[in-house]
Amino acid sequence: MTTTLVTGASGQIGSTLVDLLSAQGQTVRRATSRAPSQPGEVQVNLATGEGLAAALAGVDQLFLMAPPGYANQHELLIPAIDAAKAAGVRKVLLLSAMGANADDSIPLRRAELHLERSGLAWNVIRPNWFMQNFHTFWLHGIQTEGQIFLPVGAAKGSFIDTRDIAAVAAKLLSSDEFVNAAHDLTGSEALDHNQVAAILSKTAGRTIGYTDIPEDAMRQGLLGAGLPADYAEFLLVILGAFKAGFAERTTDGVQRITGRAPIRFEQYAQDFKAHWA
Repeated sequence: MTTTLVTGASGQIGSTLVDLLSAQGQTVRRATSRAPSQPGEVQVNLATGEGLAAALAGVDQLFLMAPPGYANQHELLIPAIDAAKAAGVRKVLLLSAMGANADDSIPLRRAELHLERSGLAWNVIRPNWFMQNFHTFWLHGIQTEGQIFLPVGAAKGSFIDTRDIAAVAAKLLSSDEFVNAAHDLTGSEALDHNQVAAILSKTAGRTIGYTDIPEDAMRQGLLGAGLPADYAEFLLVILGAFKAGFAERTTDGVQRITGRAPIRFEQYAQDFKAHWA
């Protein structure tokens, strides 16, 4: 029986992935930053490496993602890849981000390259911006002022549902059909934030708008929310890439790997309607 360690197991992608792998009959270890509270959980701190060697003992596969809040993700991910190799792990699936391969100096790209050269069986998935951001990170403005506040102009993004990311990951961790390759993952269509607001408005039964805010207003909001300054600047860089049009491209990754079309934004909005209604 295959044993898979899932980092970020309590998050949007990780929790769904755990359920999918368990349904396949895999043994799943759930790595979290908190003290274990139930069977199958292990405490791992990727920033320090604490708990990682023990969590990897006897593991066949690793789903690896950086925890939020770190701009230099490679500083956490590269040691984790090395630890997986030392532990005898066969395959590592790395969660990266669309566009990370634009420049080899980008932190996530540095981790990708290290994995590709590790000698391990590997996959990299590069999803676009998550639909789920609208009921998590961007939710406060929607709830309090009925507005999505972002500095991205009229640019479009091919938003992807995190459930699709987990479905792709589950397929890659149950088969070697697509091994040793990177896969860009997007939704089936690109939407601007006025279109997003219109869909949310229709679903919620109330008016939700979009306000294109200055970059510095976004910066102050991120810092006010307690984000580290370097991570706030990192987010502004990728928001700038969105504004420049780099998030508009669509791919067939979800369809090709899972055999079904990606979840549409309308379906996402309906499924999470309670957050906006």
